[in-house]
Formats: sequence, structure tokens, C-alpha cells
Amino acid sequence: MDRGPTTVRHLLHRGDFVRLLLTRLSSQFGDGVFQAALAGTVLFNPQQATDPIDVALGFAVLLLPYSLVGPFAGVWLDRWSRRQILLVANLVRAGLVTVVAGLILSGVQGAGFYVAGLAVFSVNRFVLSALSAGLPHTTDEPSLVSANALSTTSGAVASVVGGGSAIVATTLLGAGNTGYAALAMASALPYLVASAVVAGFPRAHLGPDHETLAATVSARDVLHGMLAGARHVLAHPPAAVVLTVMSVHRLFYGLLTLMTLLLYRNTFTDTSGPFPGGLAGLGEVLAAGAVGTLLAAAVTPWAVRRMGKGRWITLMLVAGGLGQLGLGGLFRPAAIVAAVLALGFVAQAVKICVDTTLQEAVEDDFRGRVFSVYDTLFNVTFVVALLVGAVTLPASGVSWTMLVVVGAGYLLTALAFWHLGGVGSLPAPRRRLDGSAPLRSGRPTR
Repeated sequence: MDRGPTTVRHLLHRGDFVRLLLTRLSSQFGDGVFQAALAGTVLFNPQQATDPIDVALGFAVLLLPYSLVGPFAGVWLDRWSRRQILLVANLVRAGLVTVVAGLILSGVQGAGFYVAGLAVFSVNRFVLSALSAGLPHTTDEPSLVSANALSTTSGAVASVVGGGSAIVATTLLGAGNTGYAALAMASALPYLVASAVVAGFPRAHLGPDHETLAATVSARDVLHGMLAGARHVLAHPPAAVVLTVMSVHRLFYGLLTLMTLLLYRNTFTDTSGPFPGGLAGLGEVLAAGAVGTLLAAAVTPWAVRRMGKGRWITLMLVAGGLGQLGLGGLFRPAAIVAAVLALGFVAQAVKICVDTTLQEAVEDDFRGRVFSVYDTLFNVTFVVALLVGAVTLPASGVSWTMLVVVGAGYLLTALAFWHLGGVGSLPAPRRRLDGSAPLRSGRPTR
């Protein structure tokens, strides 16, 4: 039976998919610029000093409180027009980053700075959750893996390009408060562009299918909604399995992130040569991660068609463990760049499979809540890893013990996923009798 086209060319002929993709690209380019401004302010600003605890606490203050916002985001995403959420959220972010820019320019640190940054990151999670929850409305089911590969990967690359552009701009703007404030202000423009692009959708196009026109969401609504979402996940083992795998992966990813930041902040101090240290070297790391991400996007749809999502995830977890042990342990800039390229490949390959599995296994009326839980786990596990790394890693970032823990952790996760049935539990795309198999928008037929 013909399963229908699954190529990138097929996707790019769909106007609604292209519009959602452009919304993502504009939005995540702005994220890259803004995150580079924050990273420069906190890590590489000559007017500020930092240590591992400062870095970890900064991430914790910015990201952990989203676990309180996430449940509300999930309920709203299943009640309100996702197109409206994307439109308004990007406008709100454009306003918030100007506030952060003003704080940076004024040299404000501490609670005020972190609260403003937290507000931007919280709205950011609404945007990413809405983009993922709305994606199945712009493609058919046979194309869903390819759609996720193209959209999430190109979004990640857009974020890296935004960050890289910001790093290049620091050579013109300077590395002090004035330069980083200008970068933060510049991130408002792509947010405004994203809002204008998504405005071209009809209000109901991105779902939810059964929109509840409620003006407010009470704490009781949130509790009931999240309990329903949790029961829905538990009733769909593939969703529960991939959420667990992604959470464990983010723990290891957070440890490696802090290690890399410390290496480029305190150990790789030579700013000359083909593999420099400092902020320029971190730019190379971002570029290497982007290359890995692009390669994963090109290879993953082909690999999934031949071996299935479960086997591909297992292979990627094994590759993650071996790659970090073999490359990261050299503790040289060139080897770290190669290790980050490998990690970027692994991370994106796993994410494509996880996103696709959730979209296939979860009904549309629950997708907003499930993707918000996903994003919350994404943040919380990352910050937990940073806090653990802050008290265990040396300021230099050089730790063979941590690399062994991470490498062994990836291999044990792959083994558990394989033996506990994760490989065979992930769903295959459903098909209609005519073979076209468009993705269901509402409740699945059984």
C-alpha cells in the first residue's frame, strides 16, 4: 500500500507547513541572539566575575520556575487558539527583551535581572510547546518524522546562527554591558517577524480541535487538566518511555554543557589558532553542534524508515556514551569541538524520535499538556544536572570521573531501553485505506 510522499520537497509544497516553519525560524533565531547576550553578560563579561555555582544558580533561577508555569501553559494550549498564543507570545517577548536590555545596560544584576530573564524564558516555553503541538495540523502522518526532522532541526540551527551572529557582532559592539545590551535589544526584531508570519494563519488552523473558549484558567482547572494529561501519558506506554529517555539524556547533556562552559571560561584561554578558547571558541562549539544537528536531520528519517524509532534511539544512546568517552576525554579544544558535534547529532536524533512518538501516541486534545510536561522535564532535568555539576566539577572543567559517569550512564540507559521493551513499543504511523494516512486531528479511531 502506498504510504504517500514523505520527502522534504513534499512538505515544502504545503503553505501551512512553510508558514509554521518560518514562524519557528524567526522565533528561534531571536532566541539565539538573546541567549548569546545573556551568556556574554553572565560568563564572558569582563565587568563581571563568575564560578560554577554562579552559572548553575543562574540557570536554576531562569529555568526551574517554569515548572510552575508549564502546567498552566499546557492547559491553555489545549483551550486557546495556538495561533493566537504564538502571535501574542512573540509580541510579549519582544517587549520583555527590551527590559532585559535596559537592565544589562544599567549593570543591574541579582534578583531583578533574573526575574526579567525568567519572564522571557517562560514565554519561550509557550512558543516551543505551541509549535510542537500545532505541527501535526500542517502535515500528514507518513511525513511526520520528516516534518519534525526539518522543523526542529532548522529551528535549532536558526538558534545557533542567531547566537553565532551575536558573537560576531560583539567584535563590533564590544564585550561590555553596552554591547550585550544592544544584542538583547536586537533579539526583539525576529520575535516581531515571527508574530507577523503566524498572523497569516486562520485562528483555528493549528488547533486545538475542540477549543474551549474559557477566558480564565483556575488552579483547579490546571490540576484536573494535568492529572488527565498524566493519566493519558501513562495509558500510552510509548509516550511514557520516550519522556523517560529524554529526561535521562538531559541530565547527561546538562553535565556536559557545564563542563564545556567551564573549559572555555577557565582552561582554554588561548584565543589564537584554529581552535581558540573564550567566547570565540564557544562560537565554534555552537557551530559544531549545529553541524551535528543538521546531519541528524538528514539521516534520522532514513534510519527510522529502515530500523524504526526504538532501535535508532538505542543506537544513538550507545553512540552518545562512546563518543563522549572517546573524544571528550582528550580535553583539547579540537576534541571538544568533535565531541560536541557528535553530541549534537545524538541529541537531535533522539529529539526527533521523541517528538514524533508523542505526536503519534497522544491525542490532539492532550498534546498541549503533554508537550508542556515534556518541556518542564526538559528544563528541570537540565538544571538538576547543572546543580550537581556545580558542586562536583572543578573550576577548570577537567574531570575524567564525570566523563566516565556520563558515558556509562548513556550505555546503561540504552541497555535499559532495549531490555525493558522500549524498542518494540514505539508506534508505527497509522494509515487510511487509501494509503494516504493523514494524521488524525481529533480523537483516533480504534
